[in-house]
Amino acid sequence: MMQKKSVTVVGAGLVGALWSVFLAKKGYKVTLFDKRRDIRLDTVTAGKSINLALSDRGWKALDAVGLKSAIASITIPMYARAIHQGEDEKLLPYGKDQQAIHSVSRLVLNQTLLEEADKLGVVMHFEHALQKADYKNRKALFSYQNKVIEWDFELLFGADGAYAATRLEYQTQQYPFEYQQHYIDCCYKELLIPAVNNDFVLQPNALHIWPGQSFMLIALPNQDKSFTCTLFMPPKGENSFEHLNSQQAVERFFRKHFASAVPLMPTLWQDFQRNPTSHLVTVKCYPWTYNDSFSLIGDAAHAIVPFFGQGMNCGFEDCAVLNDLMEEFSEDWSRILPAFQERRKQNTDAIADLAVENFHEMSAKVADPDFVLQKQIEGYLYKSFPEKWIPSYSLVTFSPDVSYAEARKRGQQQNTLMQQVIKEGKLPEDLTDTHFLKSIIDRLG
Repeated sequence: MMQKKSVTVVGAGLVGALWSVFLAKKGYKVTLFDKRRDIRLDTVTAGKSINLALSDRGWKALDAVGLKSAIASITIPMYARAIHQGEDEKLLPYGKDQQAIHSVSRLVLNQTLLEEADKLGVVMHFEHALQKADYKNRKALFSYQNKVIEWDFELLFGADGAYAATRLEYQTQQYPFEYQQHYIDCCYKELLIPAVNNDFVLQPNALHIWPGQSFMLIALPNQDKSFTCTLFMPPKGENSFEHLNSQQAVERFFRKHFASAVPLMPTLWQDFQRNPTSHLVTVKCYPWTYNDSFSLIGDAAHAIVPFFGQGMNCGFEDCAVLNDLMEEFSEDWSRILPAFQERRKQNTDAIADLAVENFHEMSAKVADPDFVLQKQIEGYLYKSFPEKWIPSYSLVTFSPDVSYAEARKRGQQQNTLMQQVIKEGKLPEDLTDTHFLKSIIDRLG
């Protein structure tokens, strides 16, 4: 076995913290830098964190480092989407047999991962911002309290998010370098539904959605019995953030479109004023690596919008894939890093595209009768023919051994077929009819 390198990780967010745990458990000397202060000192978020939905790909990575039980204790399972229209609420299960995604606070999860890294001996330097990096000569400069810190590294991972300084430095040193940054026509703002009498005011084991045509409100449960809400809508135009410029305008808009939520949000206007309006970006780039000295990982390599709940899960899967490659190539980083980007690139592109597509589904289709009908039939197909029909959402969320690229391909085939079936209108009164379901499977091929 080759001698272990010392490893530098830039970015102490979710992926950087988890990857530090992986490396430390392998016996590497790990040093972690982050430009922010130590978030373990914080008690509340900054009002711009969408609650996270932990699913099977993320659980698989956490299980690989023995953290599954510890993380499970800070999550709440959500078994269904709860679609709110007027006073009506319709539950659409995410999977079958009590399959669930798990709501978890970004802050609490990040703090837990950093605590584990600390226990394993990872050396942490907070309020250290990367200024320069020379990946060929393995040198970096960090600023700290008006001082410049020189740092020599053997292997550096850039896990510093969608606006990564590590990637910006790499772009100046790597030619050719492909880079795409795309902001969707949608921003978000965090809001709150508090607990009442120390209890949930909505069904706690569901992800709640109040859909609109170009906007939506979602709510995910917290362990303190509150719900973290997120309003998604365009920055400009009709039904946009630019028109929600006064308390009267905000309350009028919510009463019109999210009437059942308004009585549950006593601090709506205060939260709306206090919390920032944030943008949503997709980042695609290539290459991610430089020889055996550097690699981007997580959002720094492939930021995605949150509408498939896979940003964190995808980043955690990066860690699991790298861990498997360490075994496969006996910790030879000159082989691990090229294999990592080749295996992951097509899959991270696929989930980035799926996430944008799912935004349109969540905001405009969940209230559409044909969409609801399609999901009902797909549920029956999944239950009756689980080896031949797995819905796209389940392929991505509950099938960690199916790649994102394969999940997208199969999902597109199934969606095309289902739209044809519904358009033909030859549906039996009993949608569970075996002959009807079998006829769809036969057409799938």
